Amino acid sequence: MADKKTTEAVGKILEESKKLNRKFKQNIDVVINLKNIDLNIPKNRIEEEIILPHGRGNTAKVALFASGELAVKSKKHVDILIKPEEIEDLAKDKKKFKKIVDDYDFFIAEAPLMPTIGKSLGTVLGPRGKMPKPVPPNADISGMANNLRNTVKVRSKTSKTFHTIAGNANMSKEDIASNIDALIKRVESVLERGRMNIGSIYIKTTMGPSERII
Repeated sequence: MADKKTTEAVGKILEESKKLNRKFKQNIDVVINLKNIDLNIPKNRIEEEIILPHGRGNTAKVALFASGELAVKSKKHVDILIKPEEIEDLAKDKKKFKKIVDDYDFFIAEAPLMPTIGKSLGTVLGPRGKMPKPVPPNADISGMANNLRNTVKVRSKTSKTFHTIAGNANMSKEDIASNIDALIKRVESVLERGRMNIGSIYIKTTMGPSERII
């Protein structure tokens, strides 16, 4: 069951979002501010992928680098399939590939292709935190893709303030609050001093005012 304070805060920002009368589906943004931690030390940085218990609201888009049988049997389970012969062309057309990287949330790749991807496309994927997860040629892509569709990435780099999403405004306040609690629990688990390293956490809809929950 979601934390009562979180649920009440979510209810408040959802009510505020209704007043804005926005026609597009607003996300629920979570802004985390850390304290008493040196993020210039790589081991202190946050880089987590978290499966939200009630989904993202808008499912994440998954891209797959694959060839042969894996490509054939997995094509229907992903949003875009990139074959080995396309990698060189994308490396030459960085503008086109940057658009693909911006449009898709997660990348997975047949393990033998990883060295080629890293060498040819790593300069675009790496800085965006989207280097592919390697998978064996006989992997079950359907299960992996389904998990990724409900996953969000939490990435601090060297900034003590970073954000992610916890759903959208069409979801129930209880489900959103449960997602937020899962996010916070995961972030706390990888911080050196747990909640003591969290200065504050705010939630808001895309266009609405923020509400502090920690």
